[in-house]
Amino acid sequence: MTNAQATEKHPGELADVPGWFPPLDQMLFTWFLEQQKTAGIKGDLLELGVYMGKSAILLGHHLQDGELFTVCDLFEGDAPDEANKAESTKSYASLTQQAFERNYLSFHDTLPTVITGPSSLVDEKVAPDSCRFIHIDASHLYEHVYGDIGAAHDILLPEGVVVLDDFRSEHTPGVSVAAWEAVLNRGLRPICLSTQKLYATWGDPEPLQEELLQMLRQRSDVGLSVQQAAGHRLIRTRSRGTKPPFFPPSRHYVEPVPTPAPAPPVAESAAARPARPAPSRARRLAKDLLPPVITRAVRRARAKRS
Repeated sequence: MTNAQATEKHPGELADVPGWFPPLDQMLFTWFLEQQKTAGIKGDLLELGVYMGKSAILLGHHLQDGELFTVCDLFEGDAPDEANKAESTKSYASLTQQAFERNYLSFHDTLPTVITGPSSLVDEKVAPDSCRFIHIDASHLYEHVYGDIGAAHDILLPEGVVVLDDFRSEHTPGVSVAAWEAVLNRGLRPICLSTQKLYATWGDPEPLQEELLQMLRQRSDVGLSVQQAAGHRLIRTRSRGTKPPFFPPSRHYVEPVPTPAPAPPVAESAAARPARPAPSRARRLAKDLLPPVITRAVRRARAKRS
């Protein structure tokens, strides 16, 4: 993973916030959160690992009355071990809490509850059975992801959704091992897979999968396939030019100034061209007096020079 470009500028749109949050996952986050609202599911929201706040900003937009939103990140704090410290230094050196808060407050009036520290603190700060949606995008090391999944199991409501980032990236094998181990041995049940994220639940995935399939089959911009593995139905999605869903601009958004269209070329008419000056009296006399042979010779000489 390479560092996303940090910026000191207030974002005008969600696309201006640095981070890794593809349009396909923006669409899936929005669909799951809106589905929960439609189904009358209430509960808090939680994100482990926020970087510059791109996905947190979207999550905060779907917060319902009476719900809480909590985020957790090391920011500039000390990592719990040397391996985590090396990972943070390599991939997130530009991350500061100030940058996250600046970006988040560009779109929202108030900040979420911020836990500054390792994700292992979350199960002490967030009540069990309180969240309807959890996004895990913190450390990529197996031991930490294993703990984050265990904490999510205790915090998530039975019908809640947990999303694991980077579950199949070549540079994050620890996430892959922890994710599929949870599926095979810890009761986690996949709902769907995107190129980057695993969406799952500890409840019954079938009703959600049926609704999701109905929606996805109506879209031409999402590739779709269904497979079976170890007794689990796996809905695989991939982008076919997927566009992000509409998201309200920030308070700093400036409408781009339209570029004026170039003026059409004006065809020059014969009447608009300047008149050829009339020959002088001396030239007229010379023309009349010179023999035709000399006149033709002068014309040929002029033609050669031109």
